[in-house]
Amino acid sequence: MHETGTAFPARPARSGAPRVVVVGGGVLGVSTAAHLARSGVRVDLVTEAAIASGASGRSLSWLNSAGARSDAYHRLRTVAIDRYRTFAARTGLSDRVRFDGGLTWAAPGESHRERHAHELSIGYDSVWLSRDEVAAWAPGVDVTGVAEEGAVFNPGEGWVDLPLLVEALLEQLRTAGGEVHTGVGRAKPVVAGGRATGVETASGATFDADAVVWATGPWVPRDLAELGVHLPESSPVSLLLETQRIDHPLRAVLNTPRVAIRPTPHGTFVLDSGWSEQEVVVRGDGEFEVRGSTVAGLLDEASKVLAGNPRLEAVRRGVGPKPVPGDGEPVAGELREVPGLHVLFTHSGATLGLVLGEFTAREVLGERVALLEPFRLERFTTATR
Repeated sequence: MHETGTAFPARPARSGAPRVVVVGGGVLGVSTAAHLARSGVRVDLVTEAAIASGASGRSLSWLNSAGARSDAYHRLRTVAIDRYRTFAARTGLSDRVRFDGGLTWAAPGESHRERHAHELSIGYDSVWLSRDEVAAWAPGVDVTGVAEEGAVFNPGEGWVDLPLLVEALLEQLRTAGGEVHTGVGRAKPVVAGGRATGVETASGATFDADAVVWATGPWVPRDLAELGVHLPESSPVSLLLETQRIDHPLRAVLNTPRVAIRPTPHGTFVLDSGWSEQEVVVRGDGEFEVRGSTVAGLLDEASKVLAGNPRLEAVRRGVGPKPVPGDGEPVAGELREVPGLHVLFTHSGATLGLVLGEFTAREVLGERVALLEPFRLERFTTATR
């Protein structure tokens, strides 16, 4: 196992240091807990089931700020990617965080020329490739499937294996003295005197706290609704397939019209797409059904864009809701309605995992982080007014 505990030295718990409970065992919760513990805070990480068993375990985890988005969101994402480079360099975990670029091309009847021009205009590293140039920049692609107009290659993009990243952060949390409580059932914030004072769980365990961080992935809107706080969402169902181990030269992330693909440290590929997610059947009991034809179709689409068109088999599938705020941009920060309760809810949990953990920890300790100002929940109520 890699040594990660000493890569970011921890400060000893201070006398009178605040006690913080972080709810959520995905990358946002574990990252926040690790950053707090390294700052000398007494931390309890609480999660309903196993670590990384929710959205973090079924994420394509493409590290990017590609395409058009608000200036503030682009700035936050580029800062976030920089944190990954630092993390990989300090920990030596380059197997879990890779920067081999991202390649994308448009669907028939569409074009990525405007996207490429926009990326160049904001200084984002973006290269336009003809079909004949693709193989040199992104080995492992079947170029016959690339759009006739060509493709966009973003050399600075990459991917992270979230379960393995969470494992490394969990080690840092424990090394710094944090406590981890898994399988405690659904948690609810305790509010007394108008502010968050702790957490109670379905298992009967309770945790007192000076501050609470809520990072329960797609369940954040539901949990806040029980406090009378509305968080607009448009969360779809996600479906991620992992293939068998395969010896293949692809190292970049592919985002094609019919399938997105990235390698893993295990020698496998993970795959997802918009159309396959729409084919997932959501049952009335909250369970999900994935048809065999959907799995076969996604594997076939992946084979078509991989050099050699290898035969792929699915050895793992992950299905469940994917957290997406109503306007597509992150929600982060302390709630105005419930002081002491800090919330994290975002579709880009992989890209923002390290930096939102860092910034949330700083805010719990009393700092107001300017880069988070556009992403507070109050923006929705302000827009309504």
